Amino acid sequence: MTLMERIHTGRRHTPPRLLIYGTEGIGKSTTAAKAPNPIFIPTEDGLDQIDCSSFPLVGKLADVESALQQLLNEKHDFASVVIDSVDWLERLIWDVLCEQYGVSSIEKVDGGYAKGYTHALTHWRKVLNDLDDLRSRRGMCVILLAHAKVEKFEDPEHSTYDRYSPRLHKHATALITEWADAVLFATRKIITKTEDGGFGRDRTIAAGLGKDGGERVLRTVGSPACVAKNRYDLPAELPLSWPALIQALTTHTNTDDKPNLRLVGDQDTNSKEC
Repeated sequence: MTLMERIHTGRRHTPPRLLIYGTEGIGKSTTAAKAPNPIFIPTEDGLDQIDCSSFPLVGKLADVESALQQLLNEKHDFASVVIDSVDWLERLIWDVLCEQYGVSSIEKVDGGYAKGYTHALTHWRKVLNDLDDLRSRRGMCVILLAHAKVEKFEDPEHSTYDRYSPRLHKHATALITEWADAVLFATRKIITKTEDGGFGRDRTIAAGLGKDGGERVLRTVGSPACVAKNRYDLPAELPLSWPALIQALTTHTNTDDKPNLRLVGDQDTNSKEC
């Protein structure tokens, strides 16, 4: 078959590639566990209280790569793959480079000058390519989880400000956010009110937090407050839950542009669609 004969026309209907990041304990892993029949690749210890299938806790990059290859080549019924978390995976990538160059820090790799972070992108691309193979060849949803950090962002059009971003080096963040179909920031919705603080001063306090500290939501659109994006024309804010996310993907995506998904959660764990 010639290259001209392989030209694709129209939209591709493939499962989504999601990066969900947020603060500790917000519910990232719990949300991912409601995806269609998920299998977790845990790079950190934190799944004990979550009902899910997972590989053993990995301690080396080679273990992650092996898990991805087994999911790609062996028979199984899993419909989603979850890496929990990619910021801990980044440390495994750095470990490989430090061992390769015989140094104790990623800052010293290949003589320093931030070369280690550039070399790390080669390993990141291999992992992302394997995830793309799982998506295209096995029809699996891809979900990456990460913790959040606060970084200073130098906006060329405005003054410098703080914003939330995935807890990754900026090179890795740029690569993964470009690759992902949606980058979603999990946070709590805090409502504030102003009251009299005495001595002629007002003070701002949090209101209506409830017993869990505030409604948990997903930000789907980037803003000065956080890094976020999506290719599905989602609302700027969604409840932090898998059913709400998939409902939004179905409702707000054009008919011809829907990803390969179903409105499924833990009640339909045998589905091979996402």
